[in-house]
Amino acid sequence: MKRLRIGYLSTMYHTSHIIKGLKWVEEFLSTESEWILFGTGPSMVEAFKAGAIDIGYIGLPPVMIGIGKGQPLKCISGGHVEGTVMIAREGCSSLNNSRDILPVLKQFEGKKIGSPSMGSIHDVIIRFLIKKYGLKQVEIRNYPWADLIPEAISEGEIDGAAGTPPLAVLASRWYGQNVIIPPSYIWFFNPSYGIVVTEDMLRQEKMLEEFLTIHESACNFIIQKPGEAARAVAEEVKVVDTTFILEVFSVSPRYCASVPKEYIDATMAFVPALREMGYLDHNLAKEDIFELSFIEKVHPGPHHYLSPLQV
Repeated sequence: MKRLRIGYLSTMYHTSHIIKGLKWVEEFLSTESEWILFGTGPSMVEAFKAGAIDIGYIGLPPVMIGIGKGQPLKCISGGHVEGTVMIAREGCSSLNNSRDILPVLKQFEGKKIGSPSMGSIHDVIIRFLIKKYGLKQVEIRNYPWADLIPEAISEGEIDGAAGTPPLAVLASRWYGQNVIIPPSYIWFFNPSYGIVVTEDMLRQEKMLEEFLTIHESACNFIIQKPGEAARAVAEEVKVVDTTFILEVFSVSPRYCASVPKEYIDATMAFVPALREMGYLDHNLAKEDIFELSFIEKVHPGPHHYLSPLQV
């Protein structure tokens, strides 16, 4: 294969920015890489459908929706869990020591909550929580780029939002907004992103194993040398500094390439939620979503999603 076409998001804790910036594909896979940026996961699923990319960094609910519509996609690796956080303007109540998120969510009855595009993991999670807790008259407004959300809160267009750790750092630094529900309390072990490929790509066994090897190395780089990893990401994205990236890493420090039982169980818990929301018209089995033979070779041992950053 002469060129690997990789879809990625602006999400700064994904290993895509490290691998792209340090040119690890060219160095370790002996092939060229073409990196294609997408605003949201659903738009990346459309690119898979059009045959425009071979591999992608993406939250699993959009992938599951695509699979439910007959797209031949498989998740071959993890990457990060618990990557959805809720933010709001200063003055809104936040989670207290009781760990009960209902009072925090209830303040948005009759109000508007922002989220990245429909079908994104953040959109699915916030809609699920609204339904689960029986909240009334909550409007969800979706945005094609998550970076637009803090300004929308500031302008009063929405009252709060669900989104990524980078969104939370951006909202705090430049808009004075606060995290009101941390990632670890929203949905245990939710698969904020994984590595997904077309089924045709499964024949490229050697390349996929090599790619997952550098992906796991980049996950370990974040955990073991977060300062160096943050510097590499900052140099690649060129819009924020190393301190900003370190804050992003620490908001939800859950990095690993493996796919343990907890990751699978959290993924499968989305199936009934997606059916209730009308995104799926039938159930999906684990085998419909995952192809684990590659990561089981690359990462055969226990996962390290809960390992703290070595700062």
